Amino acid sequence: MTQELANPVLDRLFAAIDARRTADPSDSYTARLLGRGTGKCAQKLGEEAVETVIAAVANDPEAVVAESADLLYHLLVVWAATGVRPADVYAELARREGVSGIAEKAARRQS
Repeated sequence: MTQELANPVLDRLFAAIDARRTADPSDSYTARLLGRGTGKCAQKLGEEAVETVIAAVANDPEAVVAESADLLYHLLVVWAATGVRPADVYAELARREGVSGIAEKAARRQS
């Protein structure tokens, strides 16, 4: 992981999410969500993404902030559900750094 890409807030949130895997689902929304499986976690991520888009289209910065926080939380839940660690994503972002988005997409199509 490249240190400059690490985010202490996201790293702490991910650690809390990961730790709640074993929590009592009646006491922890995160444990309940993870217990329902990857599909449900992904569904919630999609719902939060749509809500973020709606807030952006409405040009409501406060709602974009709130929905973005929900979106990031649910993204980290999906990472935990699928075994992805923040360092994995940071490494991929570092790999793509300095590469044109057009070139990066073209390289993906060739693989």
